[in-house]
Amino acid sequence: MSGGGKKLRAGLIGLGAMGRNHARVLSNLDGVELVGIVDPAGDTTGTLRAPVVPELGDLLKLGVDYAVVACPTALHEQIGLELAANGVCALIEKPLAQSVEAATRLVEAFEAAGLVAGVGHIERYNPALQNLRTRLEAGELGEVFQVVTRRQGPFPHRIADVGVVMDLATHDIDLTAWVTGQDYTSVSARTVSRSGRLHEDMVAVVGQLADGTMVNHLVNWLSPLKERSTVITGDRGCFVADTLTADLTFYANAAIDTEWEALRAFRGVAEGDMIRYAIPKREPLLVEHERFRDAVEGKQSDIVTLRQGLRTVQVAAGLLESASAGTTVDVGAPVGGDPSRVSTTI
Repeated sequence: MSGGGKKLRAGLIGLGAMGRNHARVLSNLDGVELVGIVDPAGDTTGTLRAPVVPELGDLLKLGVDYAVVACPTALHEQIGLELAANGVCALIEKPLAQSVEAATRLVEAFEAAGLVAGVGHIERYNPALQNLRTRLEAGELGEVFQVVTRRQGPFPHRIADVGVVMDLATHDIDLTAWVTGQDYTSVSARTVSRSGRLHEDMVAVVGQLADGTMVNHLVNWLSPLKERSTVITGDRGCFVADTLTADLTFYANAAIDTEWEALRAFRGVAEGDMIRYAIPKREPLLVEHERFRDAVEGKQSDIVTLRQGLRTVQVAAGLLESASAGTTVDVGAPVGGDPSRVSTTI
């Protein structure tokens, strides 16, 4: 590991759309040297500072302290298990794996090896959601009644091996449990496939959290409208987080009656204050990398653990099971438990 000013040696596996973003951040990350990248296609742009090698074994020969896994989800288990077997810490892109069984094997391998490992659930590092979580913990909304998320946009051609549930809804599952500090207990989902591909393109979810909070997720990749919205309603009003712009707005419950009769008919009987918060907006991917680097160095740091990543895959699998069977699915308690889901602070 890095000590006495020595830089951590990092590797990257995968040069897709997300992989190139990881390469950009790793190339400029304090305390880290990007020493090699794995991609069978090589460096097609000729702009990368680190050598691009065809196989993971070539990267391991270069010597790395940790690796970022940004290859297709179907390869996460194979790559992750090889990293764990070779004593290499890993930041694995979400979802952790394409099945609960594969995700479980990854958790067990890294835990048995005593290695730092995390999952790239990047929404946790979005400034709007970080600020929102702090405000919820402080009780600014009072009791939370409902969490509604909408995540839609055009089809991402980078995705071939999973559907919209594993690729996109996993963002909403993780951020909802993390922001509220509550785990899922049951889910009901409906999916459709309209693009002619093997996997689903749209999902609508109704769920419940452990404290009774109702959850709704609408997710698709067939819309020309790009939207990333999280709305949390409670007994003092509602928070609206736009994770595209990292804006957070609070709509307070009505405090003042509207006396103008014509306006009352149009807008309702009462209105409260609306506040848009000024939030420092650092790039979420950079923050994610800083936190993971610190964890590898042995510092106290907030990362998304593999067990948390496994739990998100479990809930996502519950959505697919519900959609297939047409029933509500009890997603129970996390396997092995993970108290850090609710106690980790930013």
